Amino acid sequence: MVTHENLLGGPPPTHLPDDPGPREALASGADPAEVAAAHPSSSLAWAQLADDAFEAGRPVESYAYARTGYHRGLDALRRNGWKGHGPVPWEHEPNRGFLRALHALARAARAIGETEEYERCSTFLKDSSPTAADTLS
Repeated sequence: MVTHENLLGGPPPTHLPDDPGPREALASGADPAEVAAAHPSSSLAWAQLADDAFEAGRPVESYAYARTGYHRGLDALRRNGWKGHGPVPWEHEPNRGFLRALHALARAARAIGETEEYERCSTFLKDSSPTAADTLS
């Protein structure tokens, strides 16, 4: 049996379990609010609501949606072995809802002048997934 040791000494990457229901509903054009109501633990649905609100010029609403998605994602990460730090790879599609919510939270925080929150979330995103930080910026 081959095991892969993390040579940098950090925690292993966290891979959230797949939850195709919300992803498929959003991909088919379902209303994100309906998807969030049907799947309230889905960071992806909340991240989509945050993106839509931000694009419509409603940064405070975007902040609220993003914060909900972020906290739902933290809950999911913890349930799956995450200890408060370590990689959350963008390349693992089920992680993208959390990473999108984290990015949306940083973006909305900056828009409403919440500088410390913007910096904290931006750093957290880069530390969790440099690929997500690059992709979403």
